[in-house]
Amino acid sequence: MIREVFMPALSSTMTEGKIVSWTKSPGDKVEKGETVVIVESDKADMDVESFYEGYLATIVVEAGGVAPVGSAIALLAETDAEIEEAKKQGAAAAAAPATAPAPTPEPVATAPAAQNDNGAAATAITVTSGRLIASPRAKKLAKQLKVDIKTLVGSGPHGRIVAQDVEKAAGQTPTPVAAAAVAPAAVAAAVAPAASIPAAPTVPPPVPGQVTPFNTMQQAVVRNMNASLTVPVFRVSYSITTNALDALYQQIKPKGVTMTGLLAKAVAVTLTKHPIVNASYTDAGIQYNGSINVAVAVAMPDGGLITPVLRGADQMDIYSLSRAWKDLVARSRSKQLQPEEYTTGTFTLSNLGMFGVDSFDAILPPGTGSILAIGGAKPTVVADENGMIGVKKQMTVNMTCDHRIIYGADGAAFLKDLADLIENNPQSLTL
Repeated sequence: MIREVFMPALSSTMTEGKIVSWTKSPGDKVEKGETVVIVESDKADMDVESFYEGYLATIVVEAGGVAPVGSAIALLAETDAEIEEAKKQGAAAAAAPATAPAPTPEPVATAPAAQNDNGAAATAITVTSGRLIASPRAKKLAKQLKVDIKTLVGSGPHGRIVAQDVEKAAGQTPTPVAAAAVAPAAVAAAVAPAASIPAAPTVPPPVPGQVTPFNTMQQAVVRNMNASLTVPVFRVSYSITTNALDALYQQIKPKGVTMTGLLAKAVAVTLTKHPIVNASYTDAGIQYNGSINVAVAVAMPDGGLITPVLRGADQMDIYSLSRAWKDLVARSRSKQLQPEEYTTGTFTLSNLGMFGVDSFDAILPPGTGSILAIGGAKPTVVADENGMIGVKKQMTVNMTCDHRIIYGADGAAFLKDLADLIENNPQSLTL
């Protein structure tokens, strides 16, 4: 039986994907659950695993190539004897126009199958985040050698744990890897220093006078920004005194707490009193979200931005929240987030204050009701209620809201309560 491996939809907004690397070469044996290809979606790189055993007969889309979601990127042969026939089908598919129907593989009844535009059954796949990725042989070897695989750091592509890592942990001499059986990306990873989270990609300097195409993430940002133009918004700003918050931060910073964590926690706690600000617009009415998921904008080193999500931020203590945030940032910059870790935000923060920005307006992300733009805290001459003049640190926050569901009074009330929490009771954030 010859099966097509289709480009998977790794997120609800993904229309096409880029092949980062193939972890298998044509003719290689593929085990069930083994990673065969790494695909770049709009925000992350994902390992794509096979639900079937067989042979990777031919690759239709090479590393670096882009393919629409649902299109065939490789053919998987069930037996060695079917490899040549699969190669012929792959060559015919590559030579045929994009609109021509591809040969329909034999239906698969042993596992769920996706459907492409031609109704062909796709090879079932699963996608993993990269936090703990191990080859089937590594998992089997870990059981035999009684090695806790969760404690290992992978030396394979994108931090993948391979058999050599298990052998090394068990005190054995790692078995050499045959060069012909390893994809180029795997070779590069094998000689690189081991790391639990891959390093961020190096960005080549721009060439003056040359047009540089958008990468996949930048294309996603363009789509989202264009979509935001259809939403009627209003903006409201507020000056918040941060002396008490700054003092708390200096007190708990040695325990691993970040200022982003403090701000996210303050916003999440305030949102519990203002569910409309945590809501979003739908054609059927107002969607009141069941949890408070605070997304925070992070700039990517190779261009674009991503918004990792602190899910259930109001329920997390400040120390767990800060640890979770550091992990999200590290994995976002190495493109190791799962889609639900960057697409489930119900309220967004954008903090340019860390760069010295006084104030700015943020663009509302599609599917959410509000975004808060945070400026830097600076010494400011202010007068108190008694008319006494003094110097206090203040930051300006600007909130952009979807005016279809959130009104000016809603935004003003939220900011007032946020300011009251930060100015008068920041210690409650540590409870």
